[in-house]
Amino acid sequence: NGGSDGDPQQRQQRQQELLWYRASAPAHRRVRESPLSSDAIFRQSHAGLLNLCIVVLIAVNSRLIIENLMKYGLLIRAGFWFSGRSLADWPLLMCCLTLPIFPLAALMAEKLAQRKLISEHVVILLHIVITTSVLVYPVVVILKCDSAVLSGFVLMFLASIIWLKLVSFAHTNYDIRMLSKSIEKGMTHGISIDPENIKCPTFKRLAYFMLAPTLCYQPSYPRTTYIRKGWVVRQLIKCLVFTGLMGFIIEQYINPIVKNSKHPLKGNFLNAIERVLKLSVPTLYVWLCMFYCFFHLWLNILAELLCFGDREFYKDWWNAKTVEEYWRMWNMPVHKWIIRHIYFPCIRNGLFKGVAILISFLVSAALHELCVAVPCHIFKFWAFIGIMFQITHIYFGRQGKKKSITGRTSNT
Repeated sequence: NGGSDGDPQQRQQRQQELLWYRASAPAHRRVRESPLSSDAIFRQSHAGLLNLCIVVLIAVNSRLIIENLMKYGLLIRAGFWFSGRSLADWPLLMCCLTLPIFPLAALMAEKLAQRKLISEHVVILLHIVITTSVLVYPVVVILKCDSAVLSGFVLMFLASIIWLKLVSFAHTNYDIRMLSKSIEKGMTHGISIDPENIKCPTFKRLAYFMLAPTLCYQPSYPRTTYIRKGWVVRQLIKCLVFTGLMGFIIEQYINPIVKNSKHPLKGNFLNAIERVLKLSVPTLYVWLCMFYCFFHLWLNILAELLCFGDREFYKDWWNAKTVEEYWRMWNMPVHKWIIRHIYFPCIRNGLFKGVAILISFLVSAALHELCVAVPCHIFKFWAFIGIMFQITHIYFGRQGKKKSITGRTSNT
């Protein structure tokens, strides 16, 4: 019976297919948009176009690499990584090795406050002296020594990270002490407080915090259960490869362009613009390699070795529609630190949001200026002005977003 029921159905299906094959069968049956039209483009998959762009990008850059090698030869040398001048930077190395003294001093101040041997005003004063010294000390060493720019930058970068961590350590523990006093007085009735987050600082907690890939101190962090050793090795290899790629781009492309460029105020203005545009592409590649090496590879390696669970070191900043979104997404450790220790305290103290944003950018601009100006021994405030100029970008970005009709603005 099953076969006899199936035969009419199969015959009907074949007849229907024959109708579709006839020349009189309609070719247009419903209203449809072109794939690239404004109404349909955001509903389409663009994976093929992305693959085409990658192929074109590889082809274009391969030609540029061959052309550069034919013109200059292989310029990268061992001195890029280590040179005789590096041996003269031993004062910077000694300064770097003595930086852990400041976190220990901060811990001692907290221990004295915990035992109520000193008042809150004295604790705050001690933390101000400690955090100020952690920046002044390397600045003095770098300015006194004729060190390489890269060595000075690494030292200032480490000192800035320690400064950010110590500010968070002092601010968080002060808030924990105030919260503990409120609990003792019964002023937190009905508020859920995790006991793990109000524990007193210990050497173990401080050491973990100083090594962890975060700038915000808390007594306990979300942790993973084990270390993936093979994964760590693969990430280290990637880190070495991309670091070498950065060195290759700097030595092979950026340095020759800079050396062959005239002073922008002495030469032709159009030539200056051409040189800047020529520098923009390799500089962008170096920045992307740096971002991938540090924020993805290195911070994830540290997190894996320390079983640090929260690994949101960046968000999809490449989809940011405004400068404001970009600044909130590309560097999450610094963003969380600024929100927690600058922006929110300003709001709690009654300041307007605009003033809080201005103060946040002032702190960021000052740190950027230190990290750039001190190693280069050039105090022109270019980094400071560049960061502060982002405030105008944020303002106009907000205005453009309000006036946007479709809500689709281009990526930053």
